[in-house]
Amino acid sequence: MRVGAHVSTAGGPATAFDRAVDIGAEAVQIFASSPRAWRFRKLSDEQVAEFRSRSVSTGVGLAFIHGSYLVNVGGSPDILEKSIECLVENMNAATALGVPGVIFHGGSHKGKGFDGVLDQAAGALKEVLDRTSEETWLIIENSAGMGAHIGASFAELGRLVAAIDNDRVKICLDTQHSFAAGYDLANAEGVATAMAEFDREIGLERLVAVHANDTKMELGSGVDRHENIGDGFIGLDGFEAIMAHEAFRDVPFLLEVPGPEKKGPDRENVERIKAIRDRLGISVDAQ
Repeated sequence: MRVGAHVSTAGGPATAFDRAVDIGAEAVQIFASSPRAWRFRKLSDEQVAEFRSRSVSTGVGLAFIHGSYLVNVGGSPDILEKSIECLVENMNAATALGVPGVIFHGGSHKGKGFDGVLDQAAGALKEVLDRTSEETWLIIENSAGMGAHIGASFAELGRLVAAIDNDRVKICLDTQHSFAAGYDLANAEGVATAMAEFDREIGLERLVAVHANDTKMELGSGVDRHENIGDGFIGLDGFEAIMAHEAFRDVPFLLEVPGPEKKGPDRENVERIKAIRDRLGISVDAQ
């Protein structure tokens, strides 16, 4: 179980590994381009080579790309087309950089209901898969359930995964989003119940990453508000219950916490998760 973090790529993608080393992270998540713009800035051959080299020399190795926040596979025809192109660009970047896949948010059904956009969303994601490398995963992140967001429940995610019907479709479970959506991850019983549902609706074999975030909001709030590890409603006991569950044993934990100075994940938050891992006797290199 590697403990990683979302880090900046200011100065070039390869700098992510240096920032990871600085905070003690063993894996990274990055944006390959601006997450708030449709225009994708392509990576140069030099950037790709440096990224691959630094991934080895720093010993960090494992990395994921997080897709654009603008992607919405439940959106209007114009937004849908842009979303497909954006995901294809990110997937191609992942293939070039040698990272397993792209984690992304499904977006919103805009009041049409999940059933109203399921076929559209599945069709769009099938197109993305058809146009990209067989080596690269398309990783759907569960949502907090805010507004009309797609995929807050494991049942919805399972139906979408089944409709796409491709082994390259994987899941990233965000602990804060799960708690906001009503899955009580603050204790062992709640974790066991949640992961039994995950296995039943989706399949544990699809789980390839965890966004490890505590929450500012109470259970079932439907609100996406991350908190530092141990400082929110999940708490250190909750993270110990999560990490102790066998479903997570070989899955990397990627922090997206605000940090004490609102600058993102820091060494203290990374160490809090590592300390739990050490207490549980989980190997770093299980991943």
